[in-house]
Amino acid sequence: MTVLDIDYVRACFPALSEPALAGQAFFENAGGSYTCRQVIDRLSRFYHQRKVQPYAPYAASHAAGAEMDEARSRLAALMGVDEDELSFGPSTSANTFVLAQAVRGWLKREGGAVVVTDQDHEANSGVWRRLADEGIEVREWRIDPDTGHLDPAGLAQLLGDGRVRLVCFPHCSNVVAEINPVAEICAMARAAGAFTCVDGVSYAPHGLPDMGALGADIYLFSTYKTYGPHQGLMLIRREVGELLPAQGHWFNAGTLHKRFTPAGPDHAQVAACAGLADYIDALADHHAAAGQGSGGAPSVDGAHRVQRDAERALAAPCPSPLDRAREVHRLMREHEIRLLRPLLDQLAGRNDVRLLGPSEAGLRAPTVALALDRPAEQVATALAAHGIMASGGDFYAVRPLEAMGVDRTRGVLRMSFVHYTSEAEVAQLMLALDAVL
Repeated sequence: MTVLDIDYVRACFPALSEPALAGQAFFENAGGSYTCRQVIDRLSRFYHQRKVQPYAPYAASHAAGAEMDEARSRLAALMGVDEDELSFGPSTSANTFVLAQAVRGWLKREGGAVVVTDQDHEANSGVWRRLADEGIEVREWRIDPDTGHLDPAGLAQLLGDGRVRLVCFPHCSNVVAEINPVAEICAMARAAGAFTCVDGVSYAPHGLPDMGALGADIYLFSTYKTYGPHQGLMLIRREVGELLPAQGHWFNAGTLHKRFTPAGPDHAQVAACAGLADYIDALADHHAAAGQGSGGAPSVDGAHRVQRDAERALAAPCPSPLDRAREVHRLMREHEIRLLRPLLDQLAGRNDVRLLGPSEAGLRAPTVALALDRPAEQVATALAAHGIMASGGDFYAVRPLEAMGVDRTRGVLRMSFVHYTSEAEVAQLMLALDAVL
């Protein structure tokens, strides 16, 4: 199937059929997405049947541990990394903080500099900048103050003397939203002898990372922004993971996925993350089956459609988990770009707002931040009367806003969506913006 089946997608998200939310269009996905049914079902089952200490010999405990292991194994396969190269933590901010402690110890011993950007959310900026307090050199890769663009030529200058050991940057900013050329940046850093740490929090909801294609050494994102529970996922390539000093219990240092998790895991939420893999697989199966449709045959729904999809999926060649994730990624992005274009066209016709980041839909994530002539939170409040759920503020992106000359006291109005958003909801947003602005 060449386009996303939006009806099928929306049926996977209970919030979208919740009577209490009827008529409300959700445009705050960059702060946290709705949760898919597959995750909710697994979380509910875990709390009902498996809320015991995992990995003990009795049946409930065995089932709990097996489901936690399933989450790590299946998600790792979808992103093209070894199972033990994926770690779970309480959030991306917490994971990045722990990682920075490991880098501090490594660089104090080995020497070298760290590169940060002023395009980042503070979680992937502040912890690295504080390394300067320990005498570690921190270099800033700066954005264009007009466009927010992060030019790789600026990084090349910072890498020139060969002292940089780590480059930290976002896949895309949570306010600028331009999709950075991660593979190009990682190749530049590697050629200069540096590792890379990519903050994928603002991009992963639009498609899971293909780590082989990106070439990143470390990639972090949050599952609560990617249709799941409140967890942070940290992908760490073995080479860098074994090089950095462990931050967990000393007796766990030999297990890669435990080296940078000093606290015990949230068993239920880790297990529920397997629901993300269920969801990706369900989308892949459904669209593969729909692609084998029989011309003008009448459509079916409900249990018959589920049975039909399953039969066709079994009959079709079985791609690898990574290939399935790539195809789902494509479907998601093409749908998002198609919905984003009319919104950007509408904003381009106004002279009373400033769009942060590119005006071309294919170059950005569907996170739209606007600088206005009044406090953004006031506009968000007015939009709420039109059934639009959005908000205003700095969104912890203080550095890029200041670099672009945006008044922090006003902040920006941010409207963000993902692939489960419908054309009707975007049309509702556009009408509301016309009325409010």
